[in-house]
Amino acid sequence: MRARALVAWNVRRIRVDRGIPQEQLAYDAGIDRSYMGGVERQEENPTIDLLDRIARTLGVHLSEFFVQPPKGATSHKTLRKGRKPARLRHKKK
Repeated sequence: MRARALVAWNVRRIRVDRGIPQEQLAYDAGIDRSYMGGVERQEENPTIDLLDRIARTLGVHLSEFFVQPPKGATSHKTLRKGRKPARLRHKKK
């Protein structure tokens, strides 16, 4: 796997595993939302400083972005659409 693809795969994996929307990660890391999407789509070539900011925002070591995925690993599913999490509704008795 190419380095850019590896970084993109791992950024998305960590972000989705933590339930963080792409827009929120971009905001918290001080990155333009569309640029963050480009990183995950392998369209952008982020600097090491930018990757360091993303890693700190996600609370992981920078090296986590270079972990090889296991054989047969599939891409992570997208998070639920929308900006607000679903609220639990209480049933009336």
